Amino acid sequence: MKKKLFAAAAVALAMTMVFTGCSSSSSSDTDADTETEAEATETEDDNVLTVAMECGYAPYNWTQPDDSNGAVQIRDSSDYAYGYDVMMAKLIAEELGMELEIVKLDWDSLVPVVQSGTVDCVIAGQSITSERLEMVDFSDPYYYATIVTLTKAGSEYENATSVADLAGATCTSQQNTIWYDTCLPQIPDADILPAQESAPAMLVALDAGKCDIVVTDQPTGLAATVAYPDFVLLDFTGTEGEFEVSDEEINIGISLQKGNTELLEKINSVLSTLTEDDFVEMMNEAISVQPLSE
Repeated sequence: MKKKLFAAAAVALAMTMVFTGCSSSSSSDTDADTETEAEATETEDDNVLTVAMECGYAPYNWTQPDDSNGAVQIRDSSDYAYGYDVMMAKLIAEELGMELEIVKLDWDSLVPVVQSGTVDCVIAGQSITSERLEMVDFSDPYYYATIVTLTKAGSEYENATSVADLAGATCTSQQNTIWYDTCLPQIPDADILPAQESAPAMLVALDAGKCDIVVTDQPTGLAATVAYPDFVLLDFTGTEGEFEVSDEEINIGISLQKGNTELLEKINSVLSTLTEDDFVEMMNEAISVQPLSE
């Protein structure tokens, strides 16, 4: 994937070398033409909003074979990306008068790629945690998530009403998330399995009976109950038995390279026009058209 990420840069460098070689042996008129072409290319490139995401984390983002529902083609691929994150990316790009380019990456590559400036931003269901804020900047929240638990119908935890009721459960979640790092350790006597590399892998583990429960956020949980009808969603939010998490751990934001204040302000200006109800409406739409929803 890294080779793909730097392909555009390599092409740009090659074009620059070509232009430089031509200008060294051409007339001033040709020089002027070359400079104009270079400026036009730079302007065009600057008008593209390059957004990275997993393209495998429904309902936030997923991969599909066509452009149905307004999906966007993934860079260097014949596949398309859609979901809540793509809907949000399209809205932001449209409001900023920019073209949108989606880059597909695995979860652990998202922070490094935005740190390097290879992409403009990451819109991928990332929580605005203090740890991530040390590495990247974040926009205002573009979704407010809550923590839920998934189990299978008929399991001994099906009727749990608190974290305490999950005592002794064999559990797992996605790696490098608050679900795994913060929530699972709160379950008394939990048998915590190794973290799963992705949200889909986490759900497959539960479906296959490798664990009793998984912990995730509400949108992912709601989408999972559509894809897996025998999953039961447990939400302890607002009760004395809820998972203890801070707002920063469940508010979802758009990450950018540190110091990219110009783009950050532009993105926040777009988000400021949306309400929490708008977020919920968009998420519900994403859930309704996610793969396996029909």
